[in-house]
Amino acid sequence: MTTIPMRDQLQRPIRDLRISVTDRCNFRCTYCMPKEIFGDDFPFLPKQELLSFEEISRVARLFASLGVKKIRLTGGEPLLRRDLPVLVGMLTEVEGIEDIGLTTNGLLLKQYAQPLYDQGLRRLNISLDALDPELFASINGRGIKPDLILENIKHARDIGFQIKVNMVVQKGMNDQEILPMAAYFKKQGIMLCFIEFMDVGNDNGWSFERVVTKKEIYERMASSYELEPLEQHYYGEVAKRYRYKDNGAEVGFITSVSESFCSSCTRARLSSDGKMYTCLFASQGYDVRELVRGGATDEQILAAIRGVWEKRADRYSDERTEQTAIRRNKINMSYIGG
Repeated sequence: MTTIPMRDQLQRPIRDLRISVTDRCNFRCTYCMPKEIFGDDFPFLPKQELLSFEEISRVARLFASLGVKKIRLTGGEPLLRRDLPVLVGMLTEVEGIEDIGLTTNGLLLKQYAQPLYDQGLRRLNISLDALDPELFASINGRGIKPDLILENIKHARDIGFQIKVNMVVQKGMNDQEILPMAAYFKKQGIMLCFIEFMDVGNDNGWSFERVVTKKEIYERMASSYELEPLEQHYYGEVAKRYRYKDNGAEVGFITSVSESFCSSCTRARLSSDGKMYTCLFASQGYDVRELVRGGATDEQILAAIRGVWEKRADRYSDERTEQTAIRRNKINMSYIGG
């Protein structure tokens, strides 16, 4: 299929597609799916409302023809989706896709890392917010200790995966873990990415007061380490990357709150129930599943996707205030992915 590049209202191309394969998760992290709201009786999507692997593969192929080069599989927790390695194998066959990654909490990696690798997956983003056992157990809401996740990270690395660890930093909760986390993953030679606490969804109690900015984190890091900035790998790269001068390990910062990157955002998102979102902080999406299951042709679906992207003018992080964060009703991260 011939690639037909498209740009939105701010002349941003589409390059990345985040695909949420399930809205379920086995953690109840306070900043994403707090257990007070996502209890044991929470009504997650029934199986028939999720896109099938064949539907995901078809939509991914259409997105690739419009310029998408990179796919990230997300959730919820994507490893809860049955037979996920099969989907990875299907996506590796999509013409035009150059890179496939997966974001996971790492709990099930011992079981699934090898099958995923065998099907062509090479990159993992693993969430870990603290090394202190009691603190991490409290943050994930399930009593899981970090040693288990660290063991699974080692298992995946030994198989051959390229790994990046993501840490969401919150003031007064886990900001004291910045330097211990940095020291541990520097020694391992694994990239650690600090993520500013964001107001994704409606249930995580976000406020500016709980944000630890990139500047603050960098200053703490600079008190112990000598860092040098790195050039972007590609247009639209989200992380601001640095390298430790003494051993070459990398550290990154996701600065959605303090240093917005809306102007170069190239990401679209496909939710677990088949809606296309053009921003992580979106209030509504476009129902691609309805088209797919309604018998629409590839050309009709392409026209619809193009129409949504070419009208896109999202720049929420540029415009964020305490009031917009409170008043705007946003889609929860468990549906839309990270």
